[in-house]
Amino acid sequence: MPVERASQLVGETLIFCFLFALITGGFLAYHFVPGDDVVIYDGSYTPLQGVQMSQAYESALRIGLDVDGGMLLRQLHHKSLYVLILGVVIWVLLARHRYAIISLGLCVVGGVTGYASVDDLLSRYIPGTTWIYVLHLLVALGMAAALVKASRLEAATQPRTVGLVFLAGCIAFVTIYWL
Repeated sequence: MPVERASQLVGETLIFCFLFALITGGFLAYHFVPGDDVVIYDGSYTPLQGVQMSQAYESALRIGLDVDGGMLLRQLHHKSLYVLILGVVIWVLLARHRYAIISLGLCVVGGVTGYASVDDLLSRYIPGTTWIYVLHLLVALGMAAALVKASRLEAATQPRTVGLVFLAGCIAFVTIYWL
């Protein structure tokens, strides 16, 4: 019984981490412009002014350097991926059900597509930043569906309590903040 409760706590924590990634990702998506078109950088970072780069990379630089709070939200979004992957690995070991394994695969694909959509070094092996970005968004939808379905399955055998949900939220916040 304690293993099932621990699995449920990890699953609820993953939902909070995913919601955090979704909120920060929504902010980043609002400012992000995916695209392979070559543009000339004219942002605030003077060493790169006049340098040709992809539209996606220029957009990521602009978010990090010119948008208020952009670098902080990029870092928090990045940290939430690490917390999700670590949490899903623990969840797979505890829960051992198909939704945990599906979530692990979706986390890995989401991380790869997130990195590649910014048109960094990884994108030279995967062409088309716009399609990669669309795939990243679809993976997020799949991850949401897998986490909600698994949470409902776990809640059917062991009902949630307010304390469990509160503890899961605190664990998610502290882990993302201190990582």
